[in-house]
Amino acid sequence: MTNECKKGRNLKNSKSDMVNLTKNVDQKDDLKYNRRSFLKTAAGASIALGLSTVPFSVRAMMGMAEEENERLEIGRLDQLGEGESMTFNYPTDNDPAILVHTVNGDLVAYNSACTHLMCPVFYKKEEDILLCPCHKGYFDVNNGQPVEGPPQRELPLIEIEVENGIVYATGRKYRHG
Repeated sequence: MTNECKKGRNLKNSKSDMVNLTKNVDQKDDLKYNRRSFLKTAAGASIALGLSTVPFSVRAMMGMAEEENERLEIGRLDQLGEGESMTFNYPTDNDPAILVHTVNGDLVAYNSACTHLMCPVFYKKEEDILLCPCHKGYFDVNNGQPVEGPPQRELPLIEIEVENGIVYATGRKYRHG
């Protein structure tokens, strides 16, 4: 074969893409790193992740959700007169909460971080309302719904029980609407 003929077969410097298509035929990496194997791997991972959530979904649908909160003693009912409030943390030390004995004699408890910018919420006995002084946000003490100001969401409700004169926090509800 002449040198020119050899050059014609191996045109690595050619500007034609069609000529250079054959130069990768012997590359082993093409079998490992191609689009088809990537898509197979991505699809397999997606299916595996989807299937791994099935047991949790079944538990939730059957009402078998784990208790995330334990029963916590807040205080004695006889130490909290009508129209008074007290603060506590529930369920962890980082979650401030407020227990209110309303002027009507009802007991209610909410997370005391304002749903607007997480400022502390206080009970105002004179107006029987919960106040966030940072931006003058007001919440209805009976249901935690925002009444006035910038807050748009209600305060998370803390479920309480009274047993033998002791008030316990038993759970937390996030409500919307």
